[in-house]
Amino acid sequence: MTVPDVIVAASPVPPRRPSPAQRVSTALYRRPQLLLLLLLALPLLWLGVVYLGSLSALLVQSFFYLDGFTGLVVRSFTLRTYGDLFTQANLDIITRTTVMAGTVTVSAAILGFPIAYYMARYASGRTKALLYLAVMLPLWSSYLVRVYSWKLILAKEGIFSWFLDQLHLTWLLDAVLATPVIGGTSLSVSYIGTYLVFVYIWLPYMILPIEAAIERVPASMIEASADLGARPGQTFRKVILPLVFPGVVAGSIFTFSLTLGDYIIPRIIGSSRMFIGQAVFAHQGTAGNIPLAAALSVVPILIMVVYLTIAKRLRAFDAF
Repeated sequence: MTVPDVIVAASPVPPRRPSPAQRVSTALYRRPQLLLLLLLALPLLWLGVVYLGSLSALLVQSFFYLDGFTGLVVRSFTLRTYGDLFTQANLDIITRTTVMAGTVTVSAAILGFPIAYYMARYASGRTKALLYLAVMLPLWSSYLVRVYSWKLILAKEGIFSWFLDQLHLTWLLDAVLATPVIGGTSLSVSYIGTYLVFVYIWLPYMILPIEAAIERVPASMIEASADLGARPGQTFRKVILPLVFPGVVAGSIFTFSLTLGDYIIPRIIGSSRMFIGQAVFAHQGTAGNIPLAAALSVVPILIMVVYLTIAKRLRAFDAF
């Protein structure tokens, strides 16, 4: 090897300049807050423009009013439309919807808790997979198909009536349908039918959060309770229920809010007495009273704000 070759071999190799992509990657690595902002920019833009923007427009519309003489919307600030919410007809709609949402939520919790508990504590392997499939399978079909299927099931000549007839229990169904307010000519045109379909449609949204909450309860705590002499009922009340209760509240957020805002189920199954969703649809459609429809839409929002505040105090969000 000659002297020039040795000099060339010993000379340091100049560092390679990083590519633009590498420089951007390094800058984002050094500024994690900037990276987070870039990742959330599009979702936040969508949320701000589409969701919050529409809510703001809704709120603004609720402060207008409909001129009873011309039938036109008067765009001047007033609380007259909110005053219309306190008429007896609108108060009945709000009360009816809230009571139905609360009843469906309580019923879904009572039905869903044993299923979720069995899935979390006793089912394993294939059985657990089949139970998950059974809970999730209805969600894979069309919402409208399920509702219309229940209309056929609950009809006067439907499967449910036929089944009770085979058991010679038609008298019981007639007695239930004869109950004032909740009854009707058949289950498909009664509040009972509306209630049954609501519970069926939203039950999976109650089961899954409860099951997730039960999964997080250590089995050692239940065993320790038994070792200390607690009976099964005491263990359930003092150990299991307090730990799982946030999951129950988390599931109730889904069932309560979805029932509160739904207008399709009461439109297809139930009597002619409206719920909030139906009233909003009617006022912004055939009636053309956009301000009253907007004011009625604000009611579920306010109810859910109160509900979520209570749920937060109960640590429900820890169960998600």
